[in-house]
Amino acid sequence: MRFALALFPGQGAQHPGMGADLAEGSAAARKIFDAASETAGFDVLAACRDSSPEELSRTELSQITIFTHSLAALAALEERGVAFEATAGFSLGEYTALTASGVLTLADGLKLVRRRGQLMQAAADAQDGCMAAVLGLPDAVVEDACKTANGIVLPVNYNCPGQLVIAGERKAVDAAAEACKAAGARRVMPLAVSGAFHTPLMATAAAQLREYAEGFSFRAPKIPVYTNLTGARLAADNLPAHFERHMVSPVRWTTLLQTAVADGFTSGCEIGPGKTLTGFARKIDKAFSCTPVETLEQAEQAAK
Repeated sequence: MRFALALFPGQGAQHPGMGADLAEGSAAARKIFDAASETAGFDVLAACRDSSPEELSRTELSQITIFTHSLAALAALEERGVAFEATAGFSLGEYTALTASGVLTLADGLKLVRRRGQLMQAAADAQDGCMAAVLGLPDAVVEDACKTANGIVLPVNYNCPGQLVIAGERKAVDAAAEACKAAGARRVMPLAVSGAFHTPLMATAAAQLREYAEGFSFRAPKIPVYTNLTGARLAADNLPAHFERHMVSPVRWTTLLQTAVADGFTSGCEIGPGKTLTGFARKIDKAFSCTPVETLEQAEQAAK
């Protein structure tokens, strides 16, 4: 069985219990969890299975657990003969996509994601930042609301038409949220993350990640990777600089999926916890068919 795109979720998709059935029912998935535990220095499967929602929302834990669970689900799919023609990931998920495409080895992907989570957590702990999803407004209205607020608040996740995430200093995000509500937003929803990601508040962490990434080797992708930094196919050169920009720049998911569809990709799997990207896909292009694969049962169904 072949699907066009392998799509990997980002932070916010985590939940207690994720991955337990994969580790129990798939030898390939279990190897991913074991490798993650060895790199991280703690039992990643136990963290996925037993952590509270509050614990999993901390970036230093959510990034490594989501990354590991997503690759474990991919391993279970590949174990059953499923293959993909291209890949992409939402924010953190781009690291999963780079690993799935062969640009990063599993070991290097785990190290980079572990370090990324630690750096972003340190930055989040040093400031009072947050993120919120604005539903039911045109992007331009949300962008204008951010411009009128005092302090740092920016549009950061262009998820799909009618859904744009804002992030920044808490007071500024609250002010922009009120402006969005006054403009007719259907809902403004706080996100289960621990910082103002994809904003200048992550600049120090981004520079530190670039420096850390300079010590790694990168390979040519076996399949194309679409990057949410631009929405286009990734040119895998100077990836350390790419990682730095990626951490402080908006996630252009709508553009990414539109580009992939224009390139002829019409089906895919959302691989990892949740089905957020599947929902985005329906709103971006109804012709794109997306199948969520989080559990062993879903992997078995996708392979049929």
